[in-house]
Amino acid sequence: MFISLSLTGRGLTLDDAGAILGADRIRLRIASAAMAGVRASRAALERLLAEGAVIYGVNTGFGRLAQKRVAPGEIAALQVNLIRSHAAGVGEPLDPAVARLACVLRCNALVQGYSGVTPALVSTLAAMVNAGVVPVIPSQGSVGASGDLAPLAHLALVLIGDGEAWRRGRRMPGGRALRKAGLRPYALQAKEGLALINGTQITTAILAGAVVRARRLAALADLAGAMSLEALRGSVRPFDARLHAVRPQPGQIVVARRLRSLLHGSRILPSHRACSKVQDVYSLRCMPQVHGAVRDALAYVEGAVEREMNSATDNPLIFGARGGGEGGARRGSGAAGAPPVVISGGNFHAQPVALAADFLAIALTTLGGISERRIENLVNPDLSGMPPFLARHEGLNSGLMIAQVTAAALASENKTLAHPASADSIPTSANKEDYVSMGTAAARKCARVAMHTETILAIELLCAAQGLEFARPLRSGPAVEAAHAAIRRVSPPFTQDRPVAPEIEAILRLVRSGGLDEPAR
Repeated sequence: MFISLSLTGRGLTLDDAGAILGADRIRLRIASAAMAGVRASRAALERLLAEGAVIYGVNTGFGRLAQKRVAPGEIAALQVNLIRSHAAGVGEPLDPAVARLACVLRCNALVQGYSGVTPALVSTLAAMVNAGVVPVIPSQGSVGASGDLAPLAHLALVLIGDGEAWRRGRRMPGGRALRKAGLRPYALQAKEGLALINGTQITTAILAGAVVRARRLAALADLAGAMSLEALRGSVRPFDARLHAVRPQPGQIVVARRLRSLLHGSRILPSHRACSKVQDVYSLRCMPQVHGAVRDALAYVEGAVEREMNSATDNPLIFGARGGGEGGARRGSGAAGAPPVVISGGNFHAQPVALAADFLAIALTTLGGISERRIENLVNPDLSGMPPFLARHEGLNSGLMIAQVTAAALASENKTLAHPASADSIPTSANKEDYVSMGTAAARKCARVAMHTETILAIELLCAAQGLEFARPLRSGPAVEAAHAAIRRVSPPFTQDRPVAPEIEAILRLVRSGGLDEPAR
């Protein structure tokens, strides 16, 4: 898939992030108005330097070393030294798609025109993305304050011809990747090293990937729950619109409506109206309340992430470069005709996205947890009324016994991962950075929880599809039947034991390819 994006510093969406993550090739362009802002910001910085202004990180050291002045002839070397010294990341590299998204987000932050970089820098970064050169970025080493310093330094290394990069699926030295792409290493100028690494783009890129996955999981959970309810001969009455109107939580109302739609037309549900059951278990009856709360959490996280994708997050920032009437968030930066000012602050602190990542991890843990309980109801004969573990010829066959164990293992691991990273802090940089966000750790944990929850839901779909076999010849509603048919195309019914892991993987591939998107709508 090929996508083309025009970067303005504003307007990037999670849909854009999803497209970037899934694209084979990307074409980035910098909008002309945005490039004019970059030029104005750079001109303002150079004017301030020519006037002898002392500017943090431009002609001073960094952090605890901010009181150390740097001679004019050493300003460029200062930036290169910054990148090299801060490239201290460790651990497995980020997925190349996430690393590429981080490059796009960093470029989008710079073109807002507050960072004081040259147009050549943003053009080179965009050209690198367009040429398919993706930095190899270690996943660990950021505490989410003063920006994602270590991982972003590894991104910047490739720009200057150092470090490592991916190109066409091959890992190689960064300089070689640039040469193969017909690009030259970029020579950093005043402030540009600092502008590249002061930001939250690693945290944001990882979290954006988790949010893109979570959007699909929210819909998939409703579908899996509806299929399980059919297999377990549950009741549709708890989804009555009147019940949810008197507790107007937005997500709850949406999920109840979706479940009514997914179950519409079922011939299984009317078949047991006269049964002795009074109420279903919570994992069936309370799907609107639980799934809906997850959707409300996701809506909050989506807003936080999209705002961060379109934020200026380095330090210091330059205001008034284009005069007073900069509009929107730029208003108030100075009266018309007033000289530009450099403001040192803390927009690099990742607390907004750290909290969002932890919130989403908790929400997705909930989604996986309730799904695992529905799986237990499906495979437990005391609860389901179906054969033990949904096996034909039980005893000789163990059926889906261990599929539930796998789901339980993942659900339990999610509970550990849901412990909030953002509640922690550890001082760094000689206590200059005395309260940090741990945002990157929060985002990485959230991404793992999303992957685990996706697998738990795939296991539920596998079990629920098998459960429906015991209801035949009765049919579910059209939406559930369409999902069942899609599952059966990749995973036939269990008539005797066979390895379960390939079946789970087949359903995961179906989910990730969008094969259940239409029934889940």
